[in-house]
Amino acid sequence: MENTKSMSMANNAMGLGLRVLNRFAGMPLVDRLGLRKPSEKVLYQATRTGFRTAAALNRGFVATRKLLKPARLSSAGEPELFDLAPTEEQQMLRDSVMSFALEQLRTAAPGADNACAAPAELLRQSAELGIALMGVPEEFGGVGTERSAVTNVLVAEALAQGDLGLAVACLAPSAVSTALVLWGDEQQQAKYLYAFAGDKAPAAALAVLEPRPLFDPFALQTRAHAAGGGYVLEGLKSLVPRAAEAELFIVAAELEGKGPALFIVESSTQGLAIEAEPAMGLRGASTGRLLLHNVRVPASALLGEARAEIYAECVDLARLGWCALSVGAAQAVLDYVIPYVNERVAFGEPISHRQAVAFNVANMAIELEGMRLLTWRAASLAERGRPFGRETALARRLCVDKGMTIGNDGVQLLGGHGFVKEHPVERWYRDLRAAAVMEGVVLV
Repeated sequence: MENTKSMSMANNAMGLGLRVLNRFAGMPLVDRLGLRKPSEKVLYQATRTGFRTAAALNRGFVATRKLLKPARLSSAGEPELFDLAPTEEQQMLRDSVMSFALEQLRTAAPGADNACAAPAELLRQSAELGIALMGVPEEFGGVGTERSAVTNVLVAEALAQGDLGLAVACLAPSAVSTALVLWGDEQQQAKYLYAFAGDKAPAAALAVLEPRPLFDPFALQTRAHAAGGGYVLEGLKSLVPRAAEAELFIVAAELEGKGPALFIVESSTQGLAIEAEPAMGLRGASTGRLLLHNVRVPASALLGEARAEIYAECVDLARLGWCALSVGAAQAVLDYVIPYVNERVAFGEPISHRQAVAFNVANMAIELEGMRLLTWRAASLAERGRPFGRETALARRLCVDKGMTIGNDGVQLLGGHGFVKEHPVERWYRDLRAAAVMEGVVLV
């Protein structure tokens, strides 16, 4: 109660200050005295400071009913024949998501890249598709009946064909709901999962990455220790999607005496602040930094009892998600390049008639199929509850290396057009580089 009151007072004070500054900046006297530029600078700094000292307002998550045990989605059974081809239902879902991605995400992507933010209407339309509901059990208002990592991979791949940055913005909340379904206990599920199946699902994010070179998710610098019947978190998280508007986070931290663990942190928690962090790619995901200074959370915030196998599974599922996103973005590059080289005429003929160009496009297609098959193979093992760490590592290595190669080749094949924003390939190239550095954010 005290925490909520202090947040309210802070926000009221911030709002009052901004209203005063806005009113002052709108007075005609400001221009006559030559104070326009200084007042705009003060207003900007005040807004920026406000975001640094307060995170998004929290809706006040409460348990609506008591659960006797946590709800889990059952694993898929072993197929009679080995076949990675999507089922008819999966193909229909994939086509539906693909249509949304190509018509809505791709259209909105240039503006989102410039603004470093996804349009609110686009995020609302994405929620209406019901993508997040597939991973939420029926007893919580979702439509999930069976764990389907393959379906989630197909959805992520289809969204990324529209735009990888906006795909991350759309998928970020489902990473939190998926984590709660997989590893949350009955109290955690009762408190948070119902909100994700409601009309206004909360913005949420899985925060694992830290801003340092050669980051290792199993050697975290964000720390947590037991104190006063709960835990205290200290550290810094980087490139968190939709950080400024998120109401709920799952934060990875090194728990003293136990190792890496996951914690549920509400955005209204005292000591948590947000700082904008626009990057080279994924600009439509509105990435930011999560600053945790003496952040106190209750004992119930610990997810999965800090078991090492749960954290390792989280890292693998996130890496598998990034593989799927890389496959989708690389497919977008290939689909754009093929008609371009067939229509671009040089020296009296299409440039695709040149052997070097034709071989380059063929190599892109070959590598892309390898990326896709390794990703689907790892997802099929995860879906059936079998070990999938090795297959995920192989898929990630191939997707990181060949995904960036495909993006680079796409830029090269467009020549000068690959360097300008008139064509989307330069944006896809920047986004594809994210797979090599990102950890967390998405789960399949």
